[in-house]
Parts: sequence; structure tokens; C-alpha cells
Amino acid sequence: MYLSDKDIRVALENGDITISDFDKKRLQPASYDIRLGEKFLVVRPYSIPNIDPVNKILPEYEEIVVTPEQGFILRPGVTVLGTSVEKFGSEKYLIQLSGKSSLARIGLIVHNTAWLINPGHYLNITFELANMNSVPIILRPGMDIAQLLFSEMTSPPEQDYRKTGRYWEGADNLIWYVEKQ
Repeated sequence: MYLSDKDIRVALENGDITISDFDKKRLQPASYDIRLGEKFLVVRPYSIPNIDPVNKILPEYEEIVVTPEQGFILRPGVTVLGTSVEKFGSEKYLIQLSGKSSLARIGLIVHNTAWLINPGHYLNITFELANMNSVPIILRPGMDIAQLLFSEMTSPPEQDYRKTGRYWEGADNLIWYVEKQ
């Protein structure tokens, strides 16, 4: 069962959901809109001959920081990593990330597979931004990029996400993730 706007407000007031810089204007009937941050990680071209995730052969990344005026030009067929402005999480609820339909219609994929945030995970989410269109898309820091949906669990989880080894502290989880790979 998904939380309604009323349920999300109550959960925020009770401390069951945390959203930094909460803005009631971004609260939708059953979701909360989050914004794109200013940092992007792009694969450094030719840093390796191929990617082999099983053998931990991963590319080098370069961090690019842009202003809203500059924007980030996402070329067709390219995937980059971005991050959210908001840090969020919950001990009680499962959080799902969903791309905005208006952006999907122009060919922007916000997440390829990483759409599930386990209870106990507090983070600035890493977006897997891909341009499936035939023309570049300009991404601007601060733009609404995705929405969060909150759902109740049938019972509390037995595992604490922070103890699984898949949790990284730090305000910039995007950079932490790449460094720990």
C-alpha cells in the first residue's frame, strides 16, 4: 500500500520519513518530487578497454559540477551518474524512485535498475541518467527529476541496512559509491 500526501505529511511529522529541505509544494497526491543536484560523474573515455563487472574492471570517472545556467548536456546514447539535491530515507517505509513521465516522454531515463531504497538507507540518491532520444537533453541543477513513492512493509525488516555492507556514509553517496567499487 502506497502512502498518500496526507500519510507522507504525517510520517514526516512523526519522524518516520526524513526529507531534507522538505517543500510542501513538491508533495504530490501519492509521491514527492525530488530535484537534480549539480554534480555529474562521466566515464573517462578510453580509461579501460572494456568493462567487466564480475572481475571488478570498471571505468574511471570524472566529476563535473555545473550551475543551473550552464546546465549539463546529455548526448544521445550516453549514460552518466547524477545525484539528488534532497537527502531522504526511512526506517519504516520502503521507498521507490520513479522518473517523471514528462521527462520520459523526451527520452530521459532517470534510473536503469536502481529504483528501490531499502528501509534504513538515508541518502542523496544516485541517478543513472541516460538519453534515449536522438538529440541532446539539457539537464539543469534544481530541476524536478524524479519522484519518491513510500510504501508500508507488512512487518519490520530483520536486517539493518546499515550493517549489510551496502551502505555508505557521507553527504555525497555518488562519489562514495564509485570509490568503494
